[in-house]
Amino acid sequence: MSERIPVQIIERVEPSRANVKVKSSDNLIHTRSFTGLFRNLRVSGAGFLFLLFFGTVWLDWGGRQAVLWDLADSKFHIFGATFWPQDFILLSALLIICAFGLFAITVFAGRVWCGYTCPQSSWTWIFMWCEKLTEGERNQRIKLQAAPWGVNKLLRRSAKHSLWLAISVLTGLTFVGYFTPIRPLANELLTLQLSGVSLFWVLFFAGATYINAGWLREAVCMHMCPYARFQSVMFDKDTLTVSYDAARGENRGPRKREVDPASVGLGDCIDCQMCVQVCPTGIDIRDGLQMECIGCAACIDACDSIMDKMGYARGLVSYTSEAVLQGGQTRLLRPRLIGYCAVLLVMIGALVLALVERPMVSLDVSKDRGLFRENSQGQIENIYSLKIINKTQQRQQYHLTLVDGDGFQLQGKTEVSLAAGEIFDFPVSVTMIAEHPSSGSQTISFEVVDSDDASVRSLAKSRFVAPLNR
Repeated sequence: MSERIPVQIIERVEPSRANVKVKSSDNLIHTRSFTGLFRNLRVSGAGFLFLLFFGTVWLDWGGRQAVLWDLADSKFHIFGATFWPQDFILLSALLIICAFGLFAITVFAGRVWCGYTCPQSSWTWIFMWCEKLTEGERNQRIKLQAAPWGVNKLLRRSAKHSLWLAISVLTGLTFVGYFTPIRPLANELLTLQLSGVSLFWVLFFAGATYINAGWLREAVCMHMCPYARFQSVMFDKDTLTVSYDAARGENRGPRKREVDPASVGLGDCIDCQMCVQVCPTGIDIRDGLQMECIGCAACIDACDSIMDKMGYARGLVSYTSEAVLQGGQTRLLRPRLIGYCAVLLVMIGALVLALVERPMVSLDVSKDRGLFRENSQGQIENIYSLKIINKTQQRQQYHLTLVDGDGFQLQGKTEVSLAAGEIFDFPVSVTMIAEHPSSGSQTISFEVVDSDDASVRSLAKSRFVAPLNR
């Protein structure tokens, strides 16, 4: 007879009311209004970013839009600097800097990017404010959602969606305005003369804003954003996260303000559910760190206001670390954080150096498809197509030469005058004046030099092909 595996009966524990997410009957999250330090920080930071986003696009610089990614002409204007596709390596460096900056801030303070500066969170807060303005506070919105359709509900919903659509269209127009001059774009939109391509992209980004910030909201953070998935690998026991102090808060339970919680076997948490009702993702922070938490600290502000009313010390929910909750201290300097910061500083230094050393003239050389030809004097010639780009903001005079061109002679245009930002394509030929080539394919170097400033120059190499047996 085979041996039986012993079975251990485990008592099933029902989840408490506090562990259930607080949602309305329509399964939507309706957040409660609140005030506090972190809300003020978030509003101030988001206000600055909105001013930057919506305001910068209208600034002028030297007779043109200050910030314009002109895809049609492959020019990218950022105030006094103009960048070209050849400078895209700088964009790569900038993206790497942003990535390591995000890693460093995550190791130090968790998902503060998500809670304070992420566009999804910022626009969602704006849309929630519109909802409060048109439909009232949390309880009023829940009642309105459950109420049958009538004149009041129709008017309030229409007002809300009108505000949402207005903000969405303005967002789409502004975003497209960074790639197409904003003033004619806005005028064409107002006069209903917007071209098909521009209209498509304005409506596309308006629709994305309307759907993401108005309807999807926390679903984007919880199910669509990859950052929520890999953030945990960057956390350690010293990372500052929004946390509930269970040792101080448990056991939970309501009580009167004048009652000493210790005398009735309770902790400081009065189980008021305020921390859940203000959470934009609808989680209960008292259940511990969760993937859905975006680190916005709304629960901290809400809990602190309740602690003030009860006469208890603040900080039952706070930015703290696992080490502190376990009775230790937070180590600010640790290998992972130091490593990220070191790489970040090196990348910033490299980007600054690249910007300072960036040549203000560009030279591209492409050889003609034909291998070579023989001129009327019996000399071997190669044909090349040159492209010179003036990256400065003024007209410049350039001189073209061959570098170390012993045995070769440049034929064609050698003096070029270019306006600010102008691109000039032209052909030249190179003649081999040496009688016997050292090899069938040799490297030659073209150099363009600013006639007024010899330090402004650009070098490009190509190949000269000639027959060995003549």
